[in-house]
Amino acid sequence: MNMKAETSREHVVFVDYIRVIACFLVMLVHASENFYGTENAVGLASNMSQLLNESNRFWVAFYDGFCGRISVPLFMIVSAFLLVPMKSGVSMGQFYKSRFLRILPPMACFFLLYSLLPLAWGGMTWEQSLADLKLLPFNFPSMAGHLWFMYPLISLYLIIPVVSPWLERASAKDELIFLGLFGVSTFIPWIHRFIAPELWGECFWNGFTMLWYCSGYLGYLVMAHYIRYHLDWSRRRKLIVGSICWFIGAAFTGWAFWYKGVPGGPIDTPTLEWAWEFCMPNVLIASFGAFLLFSCIRRKTTPKFISGLSKLTFGMYLMHMFFLSPIARLFIGGSVAEPLVPVWLAIPCIAALSYICCAVTTKLLSFIPGSKWVIGC
Repeated sequence: MNMKAETSREHVVFVDYIRVIACFLVMLVHASENFYGTENAVGLASNMSQLLNESNRFWVAFYDGFCGRISVPLFMIVSAFLLVPMKSGVSMGQFYKSRFLRILPPMACFFLLYSLLPLAWGGMTWEQSLADLKLLPFNFPSMAGHLWFMYPLISLYLIIPVVSPWLERASAKDELIFLGLFGVSTFIPWIHRFIAPELWGECFWNGFTMLWYCSGYLGYLVMAHYIRYHLDWSRRRKLIVGSICWFIGAAFTGWAFWYKGVPGGPIDTPTLEWAWEFCMPNVLIASFGAFLLFSCIRRKTTPKFISGLSKLTFGMYLMHMFFLSPIARLFIGGSVAEPLVPVWLAIPCIAALSYICCAVTTKLLSFIPGSKWVIGC
């Protein structure tokens, strides 16, 4: 079996639009995080947060919660939508070779860059750099918190050959049963927080709940397959249901942050982000709705600009924190309470300028022979 046969798939136009917009939403999320870190801190949110005024409270809730939380699930759904079920005749080894040769070399490259490059401008100490390098076989570097996403993506690739045979045989009803169990599992974080710290068999000697194997990003994988092969809705119905689901899920997600984000003293970040995990019911509903809306795009071909940008998004995602942090400092100035640019404008401007810088840099790197091992394209 030629590996090219595994990667040759029918081109889906609306997926290009999802990649382009979801990549921007990732940067919008990280631009927002500058405004609820501890005072004068610029970068990703840490374990403790602080909202300094009502303006920051509202606009972070809007941009990060209402707009941005669907970014990661959309990428997960897209990956599954294109890859599941596997092509007939493709072995597990062939699938792994194809997928991991595309993502692991760039991932390793940027792990090293985030562990070493900040030394050049005093962004980290040698002690921190060495600690990050020692950690690399086990987790992402401290300066690259956004690369947590690579591990769930790898887990999806690992499980695709296992679930593909079932998905090929499963009926729509079978998949709906699984999706129902997945839906229930999205309430587990809330049950943990508000009802019981240990649930359905959890204890100090067992961390796997009763719904462990029906939870997590596998649910998005099955949902993607169900949408593609079983959801035979008209465009009008997709627009209506998609709009309602997206708005309800996004509105709750934004409100959840605003509700907890009372300005003043420090707040435990998990408490502030109590409804922001990507496998929670509100994010699931919003992501499902958004994907339906994108699927209503009926163009037969992708505009050249969009298709070209879509191919760059993996590299843009990998490098964007190198640009976003210094750009954020330009807009924020001395304090996130009184940034040089009003917060309602600063957040999208930071995201947009970072996006442009990443797109240009990734495009230039793509002209270098062997660049696919660094930026994945």
